[in-house]
Amino acid sequence: MRILLIEDDPHIASFILTGFRDGGFTADHAEDGEKGLGMALETTYDAAVIDLMLPKMDGLRLIEEIRKRKNTMPIIILSAKSAVDDRIKGLQTGSDDYLTKPFSFSELFARVQALIRRSKGISEPTSLAYADLHMNLITREVRRGEKPILLQPLEFSLLEYLMRNAEKVVSRRVIMEQVWDYHFDPETNVVEARICRLRDKIDKEAHLRLIHTIRGAGYVLKKSS
Repeated sequence: MRILLIEDDPHIASFILTGFRDGGFTADHAEDGEKGLGMALETTYDAAVIDLMLPKMDGLRLIEEIRKRKNTMPIIILSAKSAVDDRIKGLQTGSDDYLTKPFSFSELFARVQALIRRSKGISEPTSLAYADLHMNLITREVRRGEKPILLQPLEFSLLEYLMRNAEKVVSRRVIMEQVWDYHFDPETNVVEARICRLRDKIDKEAHLRLIHTIRGAGYVLKKSS
C-alpha cells in the first residue's frame, strides 16, 4: 500500500511516516500544498493524509484540485481545527474522513486502513484464524483448538494485532504505538511482559508454538514446533 502524507510540521510528519512504514506501507511526504498536488497527480496512491494549514496551497483547495482531476483516492484530513463547521466543510470539499489533532497514530492507521478497504470493496472480517488459533472479533472469544482462552482487553488487542500481521515480524516500537497508543520508550519492558503473559496462555499447553521472539527485531506469530 502506498500513502501520501501532506503535512508541513516536520515532527508530526516524521512520526506519521515512521508509523506507516513500520506498519508495512510505502509512505511519501510533501511539505506544502503545491508539491502535494503534483505528487498526487503524478503517482497512484491508495490514500492520502492531508493537513489543512499548508503553505503555498491550503488543504481544502488542494483537495478541491485533486477531485477536479477526477482523482478518487481516499483522503483523510488531519487538522487542529475541531469545530463542527470545519469538519463539515472538509467533508463537503471532497475528503472521506476527518481526524483532529492531537491524535493517536493507531486511530489514524485504522481509519486509513478502513478507507482503503472500503475503496477496494473489501469487507472487514468478523473473525481471524491462524493454525488452530481462532478469534471472534464480534464476541471477542478466543480459542486454541477446542480450548477457550480468556484474555484481558490489552492481551486481546495484542493478539489481534499479531494475528492480523501473521508471519510478519513486528517491533516493540510498532506494538507500543499501534496497540498501546504510547510513544516508544526503549527502556520499558511492558511489551516483553505482555508477550510473556500472552504466550503463557496461547502456547503453554500446545504442541505447536505460535508466538516467537526474534532477537533484536521484535515478535512474530508463525507456526513452529
